[in-house]
Amino acid sequence: MRKTLCILLAALCGLSLSAQENDREADSLRYAYGRQQVKNSTRQSGTAYADTLDTGSPGVKVVLYNNGTYRFVKDPARMAQEKVFTENWDTHAVDPYRENPDKLPERFSLWIVDTLDSYVCPNVTRPRSKFGYRHGRRHQGIDLPYPTGTPVPAAFDGKVRISRYVAGYGNLVVIRHASGIETFYGHLSERKVEAGDWVSAGDIIGLGGSTGRSSGPHLHFETRYRGAAFDPAWLIDFESGTLRHRLLKVRSWYFNPNQRYIQDVDDEDEIFRTDEEDRLLAEEQAKKDAAARAAAEAAAMRYHTIRSGDTLSGIARKYHTSVNELCRLNGIKTTTVLQVGRRIRVH
Repeated sequence: MRKTLCILLAALCGLSLSAQENDREADSLRYAYGRQQVKNSTRQSGTAYADTLDTGSPGVKVVLYNNGTYRFVKDPARMAQEKVFTENWDTHAVDPYRENPDKLPERFSLWIVDTLDSYVCPNVTRPRSKFGYRHGRRHQGIDLPYPTGTPVPAAFDGKVRISRYVAGYGNLVVIRHASGIETFYGHLSERKVEAGDWVSAGDIIGLGGSTGRSSGPHLHFETRYRGAAFDPAWLIDFESGTLRHRLLKVRSWYFNPNQRYIQDVDDEDEIFRTDEEDRLLAEEQAKKDAAARAAAEAAAMRYHTIRSGDTLSGIARKYHTSVNELCRLNGIKTTTVLQVGRRIRVH
């Protein structure tokens, strides 16, 4: 098995090198990979493992399980040192960023799951209460039916930032992920992790319940980025348990409290355009807009043919404009002698 793993690792490194040699090809592969959906994993938390091997790549290890399977994983010790897990880290505040969502870029991308990450849907079901305002109060996540005592898995690999009782949420666990996204798990009857714990997707972080402001047993699930909540349905199709895409293309309006997931909001080709394609399209659109403005301006132009006895003041009164405006439009002065038969622009 070790020989097989070494061959796989070498292949991965080779792909990385070739991608670096050809930026355009790498960009194409990156977005093609990002568009892939990820099915709900059936990995069971607590599967016994036999050994952990180094790979020769910093931060990457191989976990060998007793059932003969294995997976490449990121070294939690190294991951915990990443900036995303140190900046704005607060084990008490629900929103440690305290930023206005309007300060976020108009559009940006977040890798949700890469080749070394895993994903488990919190619960494959039809959401009971969706994102948005509910009874005049902002509902910043979705509610998933969840019987009391049912194990709740972490959706993605990450580090537990909060594990405590919070008014409204009841027993709450908040996990920050390498993408910068945080997932919230509220109304738990019991918490199984502590702040600072590293968890893998599928690890049990608590049990379903109805603590806090709750009308019955369910899981309140939120997704936030830098403290700003957005509809979890942008990430997950809960009815199938599928992660919609490995790469999340974020739009600033996702953070509008009234904005829910819209299935046909954009054509996927638009959503997954590369930054270079966006730049070229923006330039093309700017040219079209400029041409349209020029055409509209040309269509709005009006002219007057000078006749004997015409004066600038008389022409200005006739066309409801001013002498100064006539001079500006035609590059003349108030003292310019008007020549009979000459056409001057009046609008």
